[in-house]
Amino acid sequence: MIGDRIKQARKAAGLSLRALADRTEITAMAISKYEGGKSTPSSRVLLDLSKALGVRAEYFFRPVKIELQEMKHRKHSRLPKKALDQIEGDVKEQLERFIELEQLLPNGPVQAFKLPEHLPAQIATLDEVEAVARDLRTSWGLGINPIPVLTDMLEERGIKVFQSQAINDRFDGMAANVDGIPVVVVGRGWPGDRQRFTLAHELGHLVLHGRLAPDVEEEAAANRFAGAFLAPEDEVRKELGEKRVWLEPRELEVLKKAYGLSMQGWMHRAKDLGILPDVHYVEMRKFFSSRGWTKTEPGEQYPAERPQLFDQLVYRALGQDLISESKAAELLRMPLTEFQKKRNMPSGSVAAH
Repeated sequence: MIGDRIKQARKAAGLSLRALADRTEITAMAISKYEGGKSTPSSRVLLDLSKALGVRAEYFFRPVKIELQEMKHRKHSRLPKKALDQIEGDVKEQLERFIELEQLLPNGPVQAFKLPEHLPAQIATLDEVEAVARDLRTSWGLGINPIPVLTDMLEERGIKVFQSQAINDRFDGMAANVDGIPVVVVGRGWPGDRQRFTLAHELGHLVLHGRLAPDVEEEAAANRFAGAFLAPEDEVRKELGEKRVWLEPRELEVLKKAYGLSMQGWMHRAKDLGILPDVHYVEMRKFFSSRGWTKTEPGEQYPAERPQLFDQLVYRALGQDLISESKAAELLRMPLTEFQKKRNMPSGSVAAH
């Protein structure tokens, strides 16, 4: 058990056996034996490993152990295995803490994830994907208006949302399943509109899984779902009209701020819905490319998304005397003294609140 924990923490830190050995006074061979269960580390060794791996010593004795199933990655084919292992290790560790916390709060505010029963068993075209996105919004009571904070909406409906600590410009996001619990991961540090599209894209994987006809490409379907979920067809037609040959960049910037869908996302929505003919869509893509806007769009970045539910539940468990300050600090992955300062809230924070 301890060996598995050491291996997972090492992968989450993106370290090889040799790299971890270099950070400690422990040989790579000894670490390999610990991970393989051939040797048991002493308390001193565990303390050294906890410092090198950035985890508390309690981590090695955590009883929860999970495996990610049915994983779908954006840009997976371009992602090095070492980076993928680091991301998956980081997500597993976050999910373990979340599940451990939920076991302390059996009557917590999170509802079980459930898809509407009337969704079609098979989807034959991308236009039908559009309809699925619309029906899901209706079933979840979202209407057609912009969704202010997408992460909150997903967490309220039983989807675990995490941001990976691993930094890799080839990673946008991932969807997975853990014993029936849907998990969505988004890269940290991206602009909010990119995070939102990734979250909606991964939601698309969860919704469309097992429903697509053989000739419908899953990534294209998830992209179509994401665009339709963030900017429903009726709203797009209301905002843009029925036929256009050009979309003003300033116009797209305003829509981006309103809906949290990128300027290029709006261009693609107009193309998908036949508002912007293909030839004019290509012209706009060339226009954006010539100005370097395909990588960094002009104007202010859309605010980043940030999962809030886990932090809320930690403080709820603390307020109900279900956990100690030390346990709360462990769950939040921070030193006890830092947690105590955060809990006490400086006077400026209270005034701002």
